[in-house]
Amino acid sequence: MASKVHSSDPEKVDRQNEFEARRGTIISIEEGVALNASGHKDQLKRQYGLLGICGLALTIDNAWIALGGSVTLAIANGGPPGVLYEVLVACCYYAIVAACIAELASAIPSSGGVYHWASVTPGPRYGRVLGFFTGFINFAGWLFDYASITQIVASVCTQLYAVFHPELEIHPWHTYIAYLLITWTITAFVIFGNRLIPHLQNVGLILVLGGGLVTIIVLAVMPKKHASHSFVWKEFENTTGWTPGVAFLTGVLNGAFTIGTPDSITHLAEELPNPKVDLPKGVAAQIILGFLTAFLYAIALFYSVTDLDAVINSNGAFPLAAIYSQATGSRAGTFGLLFIVFLSLMVCLVGTLLTCGRTWWVLARDSATPFHSFFSRVNETLSCPIPATVMCSLVTSALGAIPLGSKTGFTDLTGSFIILTSVSYALAIAPNLWTGRKNVPPGPFWMGRWGFLVSGIAVVLIIFFDIMFCFPFALPASAESMNYNSVILVGVTALTTFWWLVYGARNYPGPRMSHIYLEGVEKS
Repeated sequence: MASKVHSSDPEKVDRQNEFEARRGTIISIEEGVALNASGHKDQLKRQYGLLGICGLALTIDNAWIALGGSVTLAIANGGPPGVLYEVLVACCYYAIVAACIAELASAIPSSGGVYHWASVTPGPRYGRVLGFFTGFINFAGWLFDYASITQIVASVCTQLYAVFHPELEIHPWHTYIAYLLITWTITAFVIFGNRLIPHLQNVGLILVLGGGLVTIIVLAVMPKKHASHSFVWKEFENTTGWTPGVAFLTGVLNGAFTIGTPDSITHLAEELPNPKVDLPKGVAAQIILGFLTAFLYAIALFYSVTDLDAVINSNGAFPLAAIYSQATGSRAGTFGLLFIVFLSLMVCLVGTLLTCGRTWWVLARDSATPFHSFFSRVNETLSCPIPATVMCSLVTSALGAIPLGSKTGFTDLTGSFIILTSVSYALAIAPNLWTGRKNVPPGPFWMGRWGFLVSGIAVVLIIFFDIMFCFPFALPASAESMNYNSVILVGVTALTTFWWLVYGARNYPGPRMSHIYLEGVEKS
């Protein structure tokens, strides 16, 4: 935690506070209390170093595993070449967005992330309402991501059992039972094992990078026959009914799901001792290493495919297992590769729940949520906002029941994570551009005059791709192929509007930190 020196020597106290301010852990002293970048005193332990936060960024993203988990959906938009080039485009797109997020995180290292930045960048007149909407939209995106990743892990679990029990016919309720067990196991660990999480993320870093390397080597070496270069790089197969150009652009959504978590670690800003410097490094590590691991993994994966139709038509809960089976030719090899995926995703879920719970807690701390006095509580001994964390898992448990009735409905939650979070990014970046970037004080990572160009490109790309990501998945459109991402975005916005009219417009005071930053900028 940011230390407040208890000393009779005022000069020593001032020196310590000045040091903490440079690191971004203190931005103001009010009535003798040191306030962090959120405008509150520290309640969570600052226990993550640079390695830990980079590990957290990579495990939350889990790029190569996210790609493998959605590969059968991605193949429809161009086959293997489509997947590879779509990942490349998505990573370029998110690299630009990530640069804007890293700059804002370096300037205002608050656990509110885009919620707090959107409260500051427009200025005092519009910041309160814009930040309110941004916070809820961002939270909804992360909640849906937590649910979708949990569903993938549950599918891996049932597939692990099915490897040695091929006679098993996997039903949705099998996956849902695994889903509930995983959800509450992760919840218990996040609450009671918080002090172990930095060490777990170091292990997760090894799993993501080491496990990815092992998987790539196995996929490259073990197959008796490899796919042709043309199959991997040239044979663009479009089964969506769209023209090739539209199919490709809508397919970038699959690449976006692979890499689209650049704000994840910003929600743990109040748990780093040097957030202004370390957060931009963590964001950069996630984008760069995430792209490299995902792209190399995808190449090795497609070269190991011998029967693509068998993969697409697999009856298993996790079709990636069919590729692993073709590559290794053995149940033990398939089980081993799937177990790497399982372990990596379990670590990923810890980080995702951390992000989700901290986001709701920050909203409650600023009196934005229903029952905010309850959800803003923190157990400082466990260094965890327990009510907010449990609430996220309760809602996730309910969302997990959707596939029992509609597999399509749950699939849309995956895409809506990308739509919702990217919209929240634009709501923080666009006002910063509109106001001439004058409301945000420069941090250690600052793009200077290039910030106008980069921010402008980021906003345009977000608008363009979010429109493309709302196109129906295939033509002719039907209930099964329809894309409900736009409906989900409108629904989340409508619910937030309702809560704003009922409560927020009269009772929501806005973040405590916003006036501190805006006053500081005006005086500088």
